[in-house]
Amino acid sequence: MLRFAHPLWLILLVVPLFNLFSYFRKKGGGDATVLFSDVSVFKTIGTGTGKLKRLLSLFIVHVTVVVLILAMARPQSGKSFHTRTARGVDIILAMDISSSMAAMDFHPLTRFEAAKEVVIDFIGNRHSDRIGLIVFSAQSFTLCPLTLDYDMLTAFLDRAWESRIEDGTAIGSAIATSINRLRDSDAKSKIIILLTDGMNNRGNIDPQTAARLAETLNIKIYTIGVGSEGRAMFKMNGRPFWTETHIDEASLKEVAESTGGKYYHAKNTQELKGIYDEINQLETTKIEYKEWIEYDEKFGGFMKAGFLLLILSFVLDRTVLRRLP
Repeated sequence: MLRFAHPLWLILLVVPLFNLFSYFRKKGGGDATVLFSDVSVFKTIGTGTGKLKRLLSLFIVHVTVVVLILAMARPQSGKSFHTRTARGVDIILAMDISSSMAAMDFHPLTRFEAAKEVVIDFIGNRHSDRIGLIVFSAQSFTLCPLTLDYDMLTAFLDRAWESRIEDGTAIGSAIATSINRLRDSDAKSKIIILLTDGMNNRGNIDPQTAARLAETLNIKIYTIGVGSEGRAMFKMNGRPFWTETHIDEASLKEVAESTGGKYYHAKNTQELKGIYDEINQLETTKIEYKEWIEYDEKFGGFMKAGFLLLILSFVLDRTVLRRLP
């Protein structure tokens, strides 16, 4: 960012421009100011070198004047700084990676594959929000802490399915792990988006107890049940088979409502996308910024350059650029 503290000095730039215009306009015209009885000696000297010296001297003088005028206008370079005075939403994405999430009822995708695609779109629609990733099956653990680096978060999400160690569904533990990631946050809004297709059957803490702790810390929980109730198709070694899956909707609804959140049920990819879109609209925070600009004075460099050019012009005019009268 460049500006001039005293821009009115720039008006003087018309002086060297006008002078150059007048010089070239009158070039070759006018009468001789010195008369000689015999000019044969000058014919042997030639005029090409003299013209070049004259133009070079004129160029240096006018550049000097321009640089000094710019210095008087006080050029300044500025840097813009921003301070964020309010943080956005801190979000923990808690995703079920138990074996039942491989069910094919989100044809042609599995439940987890469909959820991953929708969550990646959700991440792309957030701005200035820290987002973390928790995955759970029989145990829950942090795959990515709260971060503004959405590319890194997406990379962890791409590898989430391979993170399962032991099968099961520890919903309560997933909520507790998410709370641990949010408890020290100073964000205006803190939320957990928990996605699962089952019921709590592992872990040392039940979902309701974990939800009460979240409520105490002003953490809102949105719960999402994915998949259809009853029989669902899986594939093993390329061959399909069917098994029963059940979502504990009553428990998920209780967890969400006790913290001020909401429970959703998605049976296909479109419904799941609509749910994340709705949460995206519900959880928005206005980010306020303060801006200031710091300017550095640059006229000193122009002034030095101008005086150096002035001295150079004086020296050259009396040495290599010296001309006959």
